[in-house]
Amino acid sequence: MYREQRFTSADGLELYCRIYDGPACAGVSAARAFTVLCLPGLTRNSRDFEDLAPHLAARHRVVCADLRGRGFSARDPQWRNYHPGTYLADLQRLLQVLELERVAVIGTSLGGLLGMMLGATAPERLAGLVLNDIGAEVDPRGIERIRSYTGLLPPVSTWSEAITQYRGVNGNAWPDLSDETWARLVHRSYRADAAGAPVLDCDPRIGDAVRAAPATPGTLWPVFARLGDIPMLVIHGALSDILSAGTLERMQREKPDLERVTVGNRGHVPLLDEPEALRAIDRFLARLHP
Repeated sequence: MYREQRFTSADGLELYCRIYDGPACAGVSAARAFTVLCLPGLTRNSRDFEDLAPHLAARHRVVCADLRGRGFSARDPQWRNYHPGTYLADLQRLLQVLELERVAVIGTSLGGLLGMMLGATAPERLAGLVLNDIGAEVDPRGIERIRSYTGLLPPVSTWSEAITQYRGVNGNAWPDLSDETWARLVHRSYRADAAGAPVLDCDPRIGDAVRAAPATPGTLWPVFARLGDIPMLVIHGALSDILSAGTLERMQREKPDLERVTVGNRGHVPLLDEPEALRAIDRFLARLHP
C-alpha cells in the first residue's frame, strides 16, 4: 500500500506523489542510505510504477512522482512551463518537502533525463541512476514519432476505444502483450471524466511544448560527462527508436562502469516488469547500500 502526499511547487501549483514505505521501512529510517525516486515519461504518471514500487518497497522506501500536468498533479495554465528546467525545480522542491537527502532515481524516458540533470547539478543527492530507455542522445526518429501524436489524439467514448487507441500508439513497442495487460496499461494512462468516458491523464498542451522545442534537440553528452562516479544502470528496449545501440555503446565507452541490460521484444519503453529488468534493478540497488 502507499500513502499520498500533495505539496506546492515554487510557482504555486499543487503537485502529487505516492510514497511506499513498505514493511521493511518501519523504525529504520535513520539507517536508510537512500530513497528510490521513480520518475515517469513525457505523458505518463506515477501509476506506471504500480507494479515495480511495491516490489521495491520490501527493501526500500519508494516515492513515485506525478510531474506537473500529469496524473493528480495540477495542470499548468502556462503551457510553456512544460520543460525540463521547470520539472527539475519541482523535483528539488519534492526533495525538500519530503526531506530526502539522497535518492536513487529510476527514470523512464523524460524521467531519466531529469535524473541525469539532477545528478549533474546536485551529485551529492544521487546515490544511483537507472535510465529506462533513455541516454545522452535521443534518436530523431523517436522524437518525430512523439511529436506526431502527443496532445493530438482524438477523444474516445469507451474503454474499449481507449484500448484500441492506446494499442495503435504503442503496439510497436510492446508487440507481445495480452489483451488483459493492454487493458491494465490503459487504466494507468487514462482516467474517467465526469461522464465516465476515458480521457488521457495528462494536459494536451504538453504536446504544444514538445512541438515548440527544436525538432532536433541538443544532446546531453556534457551533462552525462558531469555524472562522474555516480553508479548507473541503463535498461534498453531492443526495438527502441529513442535510445540507439550506437548511443548506448558510446555511453559505455565514456563510462566504463555503466551497467546495462537489453530487454528483448520491447521498444520505447520497457515496462520494468520484465524478469531481466527486475533482476538488473534489484542487483543494482542492492550494490548501492554501504
